[in-house]
Amino acid sequence: MVLNIGPQHPATHGVLRLRIVVDGERVVSAEPIVGYMHRGAEKLFEVRDYRQIIVLANRHDWLSAFANELGVVLAAEQLLGTEVPERAVWARTLLAELNRVLNHLMFLGSYPLELGAITPVFYSFTEREELQAVMEELSGGRMHYMFNRVGGLKEDLPAGWLARVHHAIASVRRRLPRLESLIVGNEILQARTRGVGVLAKETAAAYGVSGPVARASGLDLDLRRDDPYLAYGELFAPGGPGRVVIRTEGDCLARFQVLQEQVHVSLDLADYCADRLRSLPPGPINVKLPKVLKVPPGHVYRWTENPLGLNGYYLVSKGDKVPWRLKLRSASFSNVQVLTELLPGTLLSDLVAIIGSTFFVVGDVDK
Repeated sequence: MVLNIGPQHPATHGVLRLRIVVDGERVVSAEPIVGYMHRGAEKLFEVRDYRQIIVLANRHDWLSAFANELGVVLAAEQLLGTEVPERAVWARTLLAELNRVLNHLMFLGSYPLELGAITPVFYSFTEREELQAVMEELSGGRMHYMFNRVGGLKEDLPAGWLARVHHAIASVRRRLPRLESLIVGNEILQARTRGVGVLAKETAAAYGVSGPVARASGLDLDLRRDDPYLAYGELFAPGGPGRVVIRTEGDCLARFQVLQEQVHVSLDLADYCADRLRSLPPGPINVKLPKVLKVPPGHVYRWTENPLGLNGYYLVSKGDKVPWRLKLRSASFSNVQVLTELLPGTLLSDLVAIIGSTFFVVGDVDK
């Protein structure tokens, strides 16, 4: 029997369609059909200047807006040969890690919801609100921050803001055990996820899967350590607070555990960045650039470790105020494609548990 799951099914992240073939209760094959939210972002990039592109770039993965902006500005800065001030480097790193926690908390709440546990999502949103408050105070935006600029950040940090960041992080740390007590060791969650949807390390590598999904299968790759940008070289140096969370089981439970532990790591990194910013002397937060910004001719590929995996921008410039080409490599696209390997052989009742554990945002798939 051929079944359509979606394209507007309440148990999938947004508008995803799966065409599956089942034999009784067993899935024989699965084909993800994408494009229902396609907005042509890559073509829109070509008719907007580098300030306007940031508006579009932070929207394809709406849970990772700040991280999406970073790739664009880093690529433009590399072609310009611009070195941003130290305070901007540490502030960007701090905001990227806070954004990572916000992303992961959403999935820590929504994934149990897909398995039938209603309560955890309320606890995770309590923690999200605490961190979103400081992000909103800084940028004015709750989801789409628009705070990066080529050459640094939009404006300086508000007075007393770093103290409020420390307070928010401490509050989230204090309350996280409430959320974790509902899901860690939960018999029903473990029964639905342990040994289910096992993704082999080799398959993850072959499909270009990255981020928490790949690291749960033992693929030891994290750009923050392996190809450092911003301040990650210091954070992931020996003795630093950074560490890469790895599991080898490759099942739904391992993917969930990686996400959960990464929240604690990112809170450590954010704390370290806030301390470093408080110790830096006053100074500029950006580089003054011309009102009409033209990037020199050339091409560059800049990738970043986004919350959901590798996010890359291939920028080709011909010296104009708009890019000649800006190609986006999004993490969620590969995470969804691997469902063709994960789902065959599994039970229909495990379908939602597996789909939810691949942690994708449909806008990031369709672009």
